[in-house]
Amino acid sequence: MSRIPRVLALTAAAALSALVPGTASAQSARDFITIVGSSTVYPFTTTVAEQFGRQGRFKTPKVESTGTGGGVKLFCNGVGPQFPDIVNASRRMNASEFDTCRKNGVKDIVEVRVGYDGLTIAESKRGPVLNVTRKQVYLALAKQIPDPANPTVLIPNPYTTWNQIDKSLPATKIEVLGPPPTSGTRDSFHELYMEAGCRTYPWLNTLRGQDEKRFKRICHTMREDGAFIEAGENDNLIVQKIEANRSAVGIFGFSFLEENLDQLRGSKIDGIEPTFETIASGKYPASRPLFIYVKKAHIGVIPGLLEFVNEYVSDKALGEEGYLADRGLVPQPKSDLARTRADVKSLKNFAP
Repeated sequence: MSRIPRVLALTAAAALSALVPGTASAQSARDFITIVGSSTVYPFTTTVAEQFGRQGRFKTPKVESTGTGGGVKLFCNGVGPQFPDIVNASRRMNASEFDTCRKNGVKDIVEVRVGYDGLTIAESKRGPVLNVTRKQVYLALAKQIPDPANPTVLIPNPYTTWNQIDKSLPATKIEVLGPPPTSGTRDSFHELYMEAGCRTYPWLNTLRGQDEKRFKRICHTMREDGAFIEAGENDNLIVQKIEANRSAVGIFGFSFLEENLDQLRGSKIDGIEPTFETIASGKYPASRPLFIYVKKAHIGVIPGLLEFVNEYVSDKALGEEGYLADRGLVPQPKSDLARTRADVKSLKNFAP
């Protein structure tokens, strides 16, 4: 190592030690990268971590699936080797989370958009076919819905079967297995399905601009009578439950659906089937961006952190023919990928 880079590395380590009393240095405390967060982004980050570890320069990063909300909380708890270096997120970090980060000394963060995923409703291939609109999904799962006789009045959700909502739907019990509140997938489901369905009612669409808190309370509050079942962060467990009860459906990221096409099929949403092509083109109505967030204070201190991020945004990983596309990640357009790489190169500070 030349004298100048060595001085810079020692200075960064000293700065981190000063922020975390009782630690000698990050290098002596931890010599590998730690990553937490989204179960949706987990398989992609794990794949990059494995590829990175095989190169032999640095240890394979440790990746944990905690859900986006739980991961962001851990990431934002502070700076130092006892806190994660990266958080996976299946939605963008919000202003409240960013404020918490700043209060805890995590002031400089790099946002890296890694690609896209489609949020699907999946069913057993041996069960009834359920092709729905987002309005129908909202009517199936909201705790309160507009009264069909007087749509400006809210009533407790009366529907127990799908065909009660629309005669074209199966006469099966409404049972939807979905993620818990700590999951970024749950947040995305609220935005992409529940809000979209809610806004088909003009007065609720108007309410969004007048009283956003009330709008979200009406549109986000899920049923608690068994129609919506929180099934945790383990998608494999949801598949098992769907196979045991083939009239039930589950909420999955497209990448997980694609891995289980021997057992599952994706419902058409607003007439569009979830495929790699429809998500990449933006035609699929429930597509979403995926992110990782990197703690700048740990770059140059935790061995291999910047090199790992560069591996993640490399063409062999994120390119159209990259190894993450083979895992089901939908690549971002070339212009967006160029912007992502520029942000990484400059270590551009994130702001929600």
